[in-house]
Amino acid sequence: MPDSLITETEVAARVAELAAEIDADYAATDELILIGVLKGSFIFLADLARRLEVKHRVEFIAVTSYGESESIHSGAVRMLMDVRHDIEDCDVLVVEDIVDSGQTLEYLMRLLAARAPKSLHACTLLRKPDRLEVDVDVSYVGFDIPDVWVVGYGLDWAERFRTLPYIGQIEPQV
Repeated sequence: MPDSLITETEVAARVAELAAEIDADYAATDELILIGVLKGSFIFLADLARRLEVKHRVEFIAVTSYGESESIHSGAVRMLMDVRHDIEDCDVLVVEDIVDSGQTLEYLMRLLAARAPKSLHACTLLRKPDRLEVDVDVSYVGFDIPDVWVVGYGLDWAERFRTLPYIGQIEPQV
């Protein structure tokens, strides 16, 4: 099993704190649209959404930024699945599992901003500051982590370890 980097208890506490921050920031909104980035964000998004008190609905989007091998980043981002409803004049929060290079989130923020939401912000469970290649604004960050390969709580390595209740660190076989 992967070594624990962030425990289940630490993750749960931070998700609760993020939900409280989001509730405070969106207290006056009619409805917040949470857009979960599949597949990695699904556990984080579910736990975050259950803790929110502000009126919200959930949408999903799927993109890929990997080439033929999941361990080799191609730099290109490609849409696999779009949101189902219009977001014009809506408060939108993109929910990501991890911001690594920032390329994927930067692409999504540009794409969604073109649809004229009332507000558009991002929330990520994990961010690797040392790996950022683009300047992308993330309003809510769960944890800043070092440049290590992480799994669990939605994150995977070759579709393995995604459902671990904690964030683990592994050395992937390349």
